[in-house]
Amino acid sequence: MSRSSSRWTLSGMTALVTGGTRGIGHAVVEELAELGATVYTCSRNEEALNKCLQEWSVKGFKVNGCVCDVSSRLQRVKLIQNVSSAFHGKLNILNQLCNFWEWEDEKSPQELWISSAIKNKN
Repeated sequence: MSRSSSRWTLSGMTALVTGGTRGIGHAVVEELAELGATVYTCSRNEEALNKCLQEWSVKGFKVNGCVCDVSSRLQRVKLIQNVSSAFHGKLNILNQLCNFWEWEDEKSPQELWISSAIKNKN
């Protein structure tokens, strides 16, 4: 049985996968997109990101992304704003493949997402 005829589907679901242009992150993006999810990913490398986005587009996958170094708090905040805007405040799947925060007093990705989603709803 092919995946396209599988009973499993993520159609209508949204996902954020950090570090989606290489290794496990890349595999996760492809799997989620193949199952029908709309995926947003990020990478520190703009060239690698653009290459992957083009390849995924050719495959018919719904994947978008931006350049982001998740070790930078400002870039993480911008990432969450981009994702919240792209998905209209709806995120079903968060696949965090890299460390989002370095200090205990910083907000977790979930806290950033919630505060961003609330701001975009108002």
